[in-house]
Amino acid sequence: MKKEYDFSSGKRGPVIQQQGKSRITIYLDNVVLEEFRERADTAGSGYQTMINEALREYLDKKQEPIIEAVLRKVVREELERVASH
Repeated sequence: MKKEYDFSSGKRGPVIQQQGKSRITIYLDNVVLEEFRERADTAGSGYQTMINEALREYLDKKQEPIIEAVLRKVVREELERVASH
């Protein structure tokens, strides 16, 4: 071990940058965060990883567009409901 080290060109931050990830600040409801922490603790994984997986799963779901037939059915049902009152 050296007696002295030169840190004049040192930089703050992680030693190895995460590839494909970004550090952000996000506000989550306390109950949501606690639930993720508890589940991650039970599963033996990190809660941030679990949140990332949940967001990825949500984004991967195929978002079905509302088709005309479904929209017409909903409008008909609502009109019938309102007319019956």
